[in-house]
Amino acid sequence: MKLSDWISLICFVIALVIIWEFRAIVLLVFAAVVLAIALNSFARRLVKRLRLVRSRAVLLTMGSVIVVLGLFTVLVLPLFVGQFEQLLALIPDGFNRLDVWADDMLTNPPSWLPEGITAWEIPGLSNLVEQFANLGSQFFGNFVSFFSGSVITLLQFLLLIVLTIMFLSDPQAYRNLLLRLFPSGYRRRADAILTKCEWSLLCWLGGVSINSLFVATLSFVGLVLLQVPYPFANAMLAGLFNFIPNLGPALSAIFPIIVALSQSFGSAIAVLVLYVMIQNLESYWFSPMMMQRRVSLLPAATLIVQLFFANFLGPVGLILALPLAVVCKTWIEEAWIVDVLDQKPAPLPVTAVDSPALTEPNQDPDSEPN
Repeated sequence: MKLSDWISLICFVIALVIIWEFRAIVLLVFAAVVLAIALNSFARRLVKRLRLVRSRAVLLTMGSVIVVLGLFTVLVLPLFVGQFEQLLALIPDGFNRLDVWADDMLTNPPSWLPEGITAWEIPGLSNLVEQFANLGSQFFGNFVSFFSGSVITLLQFLLLIVLTIMFLSDPQAYRNLLLRLFPSGYRRRADAILTKCEWSLLCWLGGVSINSLFVATLSFVGLVLLQVPYPFANAMLAGLFNFIPNLGPALSAIFPIIVALSQSFGSAIAVLVLYVMIQNLESYWFSPMMMQRRVSLLPAATLIVQLFFANFLGPVGLILALPLAVVCKTWIEEAWIVDVLDQKPAPLPVTAVDSPALTEPNQDPDSEPN
């Protein structure tokens, strides 16, 4: 390697170390970029269809967002908060009902239970609940540390809004600044890859939003038909957790199942069947039919990416795992596979010894000249 190559490698390693030390800020900037891309798409449509100036389109976009957030805060948020508080109050009743059901099963075992099973062979429900609580506290412990203070949370939220507005005001300037980090001969190709990343993020965001609305609607209708308390709060949780694939649907089913346990064990089973049906319907019918342009990620690869980002970046990495995976997938496919691995090697030059034009037609090239 040349000296310039070694210097480039050292600078790259130093940049990775700096990014790792400030990973929380980098994740916040990435979240602002994702929001800015979504809002910029809406602003572009206003410029194209209404023929507005860019500044007016941005102001109209931000005004629309403020109006939507205001309506959500006034109309939806109080109902969700009220039902969610009552939902949390019913969780101990559900655990108590499950504890009573387990004690009755051990005292009067049914016919299908194998013989010889005694109470000391099956761990008590209280121990299982305690172990589950310890596991949950370890897994979500970073949430408490990340959102430890209301002031820090408010400052992070304000910083997210400010960064989003800054990126939205002049996205091309920040894009050109990022492109200057690439070699001059690769900037046009990097610009094309950034365009593809933007399109992939928009496809993912649109697809997962429609999927979440579909899941929330079916959950609300199903819980109302099953007469489970607080269907609106549980449906909102199902829609929000749907942004986290694989783990999200399982987490969203915990609260309605526990609430249904406060009514009867059969109601809890019915809620479990309902959520399994909704997720299968969304995964195998609605998503392939409506979101054909959504970024396709293999289920195993999605789960590995979630575990990787959750382990190294914490809960925020778990939430942003899919957009991070979309960007990484696009760069790996374009910059590494297409630009490096798929390039055909240059043909070997023809030497003077191998050239047939230097030999006479009927003369052996190995024979001695006359």
